[in-house]
Order: sequence, then C-alpha cells, then structure tokens
Amino acid sequence: MRGTHRILTTIVALLALQLGSLVAPAYACGCGAMIPTKDQRIGVDREESAVRWDGRTETVVMRFNVHGDAKHAAWIMPVPSRAGVTLGDPELFDALDRLTEPEQRDRFHFWPREGDWPFDLDHGDEAGAPAPGASGVGVVGRERLGPFDVARLTATDPDALGTWLRTNGFELPERLTGALQPYVERRWEYVAVRLAPQQEDAVLQGELTPLRITFASPELVYPMRLSRLAETSQSLGLYILAEHRMEPRSPIGGDAPEVTFAGRIEPAGPIVGLTGEQPVHLTVLEQEFPHPERIDDDHHLRAVADTPYRRVEYTDRLLTVGDGIPVWLLTVGGGLLLTALATLLVVRVTRRRPAVGAGVRSAA
Repeated sequence: MRGTHRILTTIVALLALQLGSLVAPAYACGCGAMIPTKDQRIGVDREESAVRWDGRTETVVMRFNVHGDAKHAAWIMPVPSRAGVTLGDPELFDALDRLTEPEQRDRFHFWPREGDWPFDLDHGDEAGAPAPGASGVGVVGRERLGPFDVARLTATDPDALGTWLRTNGFELPERLTGALQPYVERRWEYVAVRLAPQQEDAVLQGELTPLRITFASPELVYPMRLSRLAETSQSLGLYILAEHRMEPRSPIGGDAPEVTFAGRIEPAGPIVGLTGEQPVHLTVLEQEFPHPERIDDDHHLRAVADTPYRRVEYTDRLLTVGDGIPVWLLTVGGGLLLTALATLLVVRVTRRRPAVGAGVRSAA
C-alpha cells in the first residue's frame, strides 16, 4: 500500500507542472503539462530529470516536489517518437546527488571577521541555514500503471487531441491546444497520464515517485515548449548521461544554463539501471526561467569538449597555528613587542652616553 501511495503521488506531480486549469492556474514543467481538477491547486517546487542518451535511444526519468490540495490530476508530455512508460527508481536522484556533491575546501583569511575572535559574541550552535477516440487522434496503447491510466497517442490536429483528452477524462485548459501545435506539425507523439487513485482522499504533496519515459531520438532533446504556459518562474535541474559532455545549444528564453558538474563516472547502484555498467559522461545543468512565457523552443543538447568540472564550496576560516592561536594576533603582538624592545634599547643607550659639553668644562 505504501508503494502504491508513492506511485500515486508520482504522476500527479508531473501533471501539475505545465498546464493550468481555467479555474485553478496550472504550473508548467519542462517535460509536460500537469492539470489538477477544478477548484484544486497543485504547484511544483522544482523539476529534476535524469536523461540518458546513447545516440539512438533517450530515456527521461522525472522527479517532482509538489504542494497543494489536489487529489486528482492529468498530465501530457510530447515525445518525438513512440514511447514506453514505466515507474522510475526512487533512489536514482539521491545517488546522482551524492556523486556530484560540490568539493569542500577551506579558504583562510588573515584578519578577523564577524564570528572570529574577538568578534564572536555568540558561541552557541547555529542552525543550518521542492478508448473513445476523435478524428485525427490515434491510440497507440492504453494501460494501467499502478494507480495511473496511461495513454500513448498520435495526433494530426491539436484541436482533435484536446477533444480526445477531455472526452477520456484528461481535463485540459483550452489554451494548451495552441501550445501543442508545433509538436503536431513535427508529427510528435504524446504520453497522457490520468490519475486513478485507489485512495480517494489522498492529496498530492511532497516528493513523487519518478516516472520513466523511453523513446527513440537521433538527437538529445528535452521538451520545454509547454513550460511557457506557467504563471510562475520555473527551475530546472538536468542530469545528462551520454558519451560526452552535453550542453544546450541556446538558453531558449531562460537564464544562461549553469554547469555544476561534468566528468566521467563509473555507474553504481541505481544509476546502473539507467545507464548500464559501462562508464558514461555525466553533465549536471541548472537553469532558471524567471519569465516562462519567453520560452520559445525545446532544449536541443550537443556534445562539447569533455572538460571535467566540479563546483567548489569554500568554508572561510581564520588563519591559526598551534592550538588555534590566530596568526594575526601573533603577528601584531610580535610586532608590538619588537617595537617596545627597540624603544627600550634606544632609551637605555641614550641614558648611558656622556654629555660632550660637561667633559670640556671639567678639564679647564
């Protein structure tokens, strides 16, 4: 039952990400569009995806952190070819996080700062600082996946696709139809997911079980166009596993993507289930979309030079010696001591030197 509840939480998060209900605003995600039922709200704190591409086949594993009061939701994701859908390994992202942790280094400073002696006024511990069809729509397959109703579709008309979704229980805002037009023109297919919960009172909150979608693709592409429907800023984290370091061709309307890790890894644990046991290159990208309405394309990623990179986090520490004695204190104290000794020596020499005028008068 616990596993079913985690699965239940999974797709609903996906569904809340990209589309919005006419009554309750939707929240977009890079891969798809998530829609809660009317009078309910669902928000996605963050979207993370692990993407494996071997030059022919692409696998996207998505994880979301959600909040809100939605008990039902539906989700649609465009894909460039026929897709297979399964549940992902919940441990995958934790393993990737551990593997790509920033390198920790100490950075020393000479002069005391706030928090260093003698300015450390507080010595206490500090607390550490998301079936019926319609004309123009083909049903490739429809199956039950845990508590989810999953439909794989083709469409030659975005209006017909919208009609099919609504007729089959996938509640969808009207404005999504226009957003799907570029995918229809390119003859992409679609994965639609409808939550059919076994626990009717379950609310979609927290970390959802990942969803894994696999499809053939001659290039590494990450669908993002539907995120332009979002009404709040979007945050994207991508773990890209390929033969080389991969980076987006353009920011597609967001801030410049930031590489936080790049390097060759030896897969272990849950990562093996995605990549196999052979070494692969892992690139981690972070990107912010302050104005989602400016998103104008999907992410198309290309191979670049395999330059390794790991983010470094510095801890600033006061330079000390021995049992924690500040170097600045020894330096300043030593300098004052030398100055005092030199002054004392000058005074003593001056006192011992005889007066020249007094000696001449005595001889007379």
